[in-house]
Amino acid sequence: MLNRPSRRPRRTVLVLAPALAAAALLTTAGCSGGDGGAGTATGERAASASPVAGRAAAPSPSVTVAPTLTEAQAKSALVTAEDLGGDWEPTKGAATWRDALLKGKADVGDCQRLLDGLYAENLLGEPAGARAVAGFDDADDGAQLRYQVGAYDRAALDASLDWLRKVPDTCGQFTATDVRGGQVTVQAVAAPLPGVGEAREGLHVTVTGETSYLTLDFAAVRVGDSALSLTNGGLDDIDSDDTRQAAQLGTQRLQEVLAGRTPAARPSAQSDGQRDGQRNEQGDEQGDEQGNGQGDGAGDEQG
Repeated sequence: MLNRPSRRPRRTVLVLAPALAAAALLTTAGCSGGDGGAGTATGERAASASPVAGRAAAPSPSVTVAPTLTEAQAKSALVTAEDLGGDWEPTKGAATWRDALLKGKADVGDCQRLLDGLYAENLLGEPAGARAVAGFDDADDGAQLRYQVGAYDRAALDASLDWLRKVPDTCGQFTATDVRGGQVTVQAVAAPLPGVGEAREGLHVTVTGETSYLTLDFAAVRVGDSALSLTNGGLDDIDSDDTRQAAQLGTQRLQEVLAGRTPAARPSAQSDGQRDGQRNEQGDEQGDEQGNGQGDGAGDEQG
């Protein structure tokens, strides 16, 4: 049987209570100036105990929670070949260089995640909700762009973006063994993106072998709990302007659908449609004029 400590006189307990409360307040004040998580947790407990503190710690009315992305919205947020412009068109299938150069074994364990993520198109991790994917080929230079929109767990998404930010330092250069047993050198550097979305990360990756050279851009942009990501790669130098344009236009489309609006058509696509309509109208007018002229001439000759 445990020996319980003898009870102290009630008067002593009442005297110690204010001292303990003061010590608790001093501890709370000290923690709030250090680690953010500990200070926040202590502040929440203090707020629940005091009506005045609770009102002071209430969140600002300007803080909003982003709506959850639906499957229909994810599809609507995808960029199109018209958005990309140039010679881009819907893909005919995954490029063969994906298996040849991205499917390999890194000699640095922490860098395996980069290779695997580029190959599987999941550097941001698996979406926790809706997802939509689109692929595009550039027949002119053999490049391929893979684009994805998804709803993620916010904490996991932020952790992935933080990891991507550190890749140039942790995996700036390493060696990997490809599926044929050959050695390739992988290099990764930061690739700045337009100031869009709430957070963004970009990488420029090269994979060099004895007879091969792959250039690959990766971009990711977060909007609330949703994000877009894309890879733009090819066996030659790629146009990184296409990467930045896709990220910028894609972010605009994602923001539009999350706000409950339908993304507007690309201005150049509207212009093309207007020009086609004008050409058709001009053709009809010319046909009418020619027909009327021929008809009047024939009538005069017969008369």
